[in-house]
Amino acid sequence: MTLLSLQSMWDVLTSPVFMVIYIAAVVLLMIAIIVTVMVNEYRFSSFVRRVDKNGGESDEEKPREGSRFDMLTRLDEELPLMAEPEFAEDVTLEEFCQNFRNFAAGKLRLYYDIGIIREFVAGLAISHIIILQGMSGTGKTSLAYAFGEFIKNPSTVIPVQPMWKDRSDLLGYYNEFTKRFNETLLLQKMYEANGRADIFITILDEMNIARVEYYFAEFLSLLEIPNPDARYLDVVSDHWEDDPKEIKDGRIKLPENMWFLGTANNDDSTFAISDKVYDRAMVINIDSKSDPFTVPAYRAMPISARKFRELAADAVTERRVSAETISNLGKIDKFLSENYRISFGNRIMKQIMTYIPVYTACGGDELDALDDILSKKVLRKLATQNMTYRKSVLEALCNTFNEYFGEERMTRCLATVRRLARN
Repeated sequence: MTLLSLQSMWDVLTSPVFMVIYIAAVVLLMIAIIVTVMVNEYRFSSFVRRVDKNGGESDEEKPREGSRFDMLTRLDEELPLMAEPEFAEDVTLEEFCQNFRNFAAGKLRLYYDIGIIREFVAGLAISHIIILQGMSGTGKTSLAYAFGEFIKNPSTVIPVQPMWKDRSDLLGYYNEFTKRFNETLLLQKMYEANGRADIFITILDEMNIARVEYYFAEFLSLLEIPNPDARYLDVVSDHWEDDPKEIKDGRIKLPENMWFLGTANNDDSTFAISDKVYDRAMVINIDSKSDPFTVPAYRAMPISARKFRELAADAVTERRVSAETISNLGKIDKFLSENYRISFGNRIMKQIMTYIPVYTACGGDELDALDDILSKKVLRKLATQNMTYRKSVLEALCNTFNEYFGEERMTRCLATVRRLARN
């Protein structure tokens, strides 16, 4: 073939007309392949021929036999056969915290300060949402994992994805082609939790890599309903006769014995967590690793959700916040309201009145508990204030804390205020 012929062929292949024809042919071929696959899946996966009683074949088509919830239907059969652990009944919150700390260290080589353990257990008493914040590698996910091992009901880890936007990302969705519901691990665990008495822990790993207030919105709203028996999530829009028994009118109950523990990193790859989430959650800051220590005897300690709620309720009844602390808390509220237009609000006040007694029942000090929850639930809101105006009265706020609670006694609150003053 001559050089001229090769050049002519190259000119044809690189001409605009040929390129347009080539691209159009590729696109049409791809469309044909996709349509063929979809039609075959629709025809053979979604429908089968109905066979009548005489063995004949009807022309009428219907969805495949069986429930659209494969795993949940299977759980209906398996749940009655599952043996629950022997729950600890004669236990105090202080013993529970100490045993958890020793178990994590002895069994898993995870070392935590006893204060972190008390915050964690007391946090479970005030909210079903716990946010574990801190630098990478300090043991946020490990703490939630260790707790599941400690109560003999392993935690469920749900890695949050950046594109999540609504509840279907957590619960799954109905596939119109297969006539099956794509069941997620979380949906299965929620279904299982509704049939058991254990505490269930769900870890939302890197929860703020997507917007929490989007994909978790309905969970946040339902957890505000006082009556746990009225908390139902929509799963499907209709009802089938062969749906699993705990799917009622297309909805599933949000289990009262399930807690959501989200790990959060604060860097350029994540979203800021909104006030809506922070107000409803308890926050635990894990900023450093604890030093190893000699571990005494330890054991796992399964506990039912009912028993844990009883222990928390008993603590609130028997260890009421002192009158002096309530009085000083009112003065701090007045100062913040007058100078920053920040008020505790009913939700936060209820959390404080529960958190302090439970924390002290875990072996902690009343003022330490107040210092902790004030710094996380109230003073955090100062970060949204105008910088110039804020600095002019921050020192006065520090003096107010020292006057009412003792010189340098409210260490976390003072550290939060002084850090804001430096920024």
